[in-house]
Amino acid sequence: MKQHAVIKQIEKADRAIVEEDFDTLLDIYTDDAVLVVEPGKNAVGKDAIRKAFEAIAVYFRNGLHVSQKGIEVLESGNTALVLANTVISSPNMSEVTRKATYIFNKDEDGVWLCSIDNSYGHEIIEVDE
Repeated sequence: MKQHAVIKQIEKADRAIVEEDFDTLLDIYTDDAVLVVEPGKNAVGKDAIRKAFEAIAVYFRNGLHVSQKGIEVLESGNTALVLANTVISSPNMSEVTRKATYIFNKDEDGVWLCSIDNSYGHEIIEVDE
């Protein structure tokens, strides 16, 4: 079975994050993309996303490792919802698995670009009781 183009983009993004290759990483995002930096804090647009990833790299002592352990792509027209088990670790953090959600949109050239990057998934929902 052929691998979905969105999964290839996610693998490319994971490698770019690990290698701190922010130019390659930003090529995977739409111009107005949203990155959930942490619950309650988002970076919007490529400039803000670059700054966020630079700060994330420093926070994780330039040793962030990101991979996917299970991924599903649901596609409708030019939009894809991605559900993934995203595994994250670093020298200063034990391995954690997040139930990530991503939205990708196919551009006019047929390239899938990330418009919403939410590695926290439903964790961003605050429940007031």
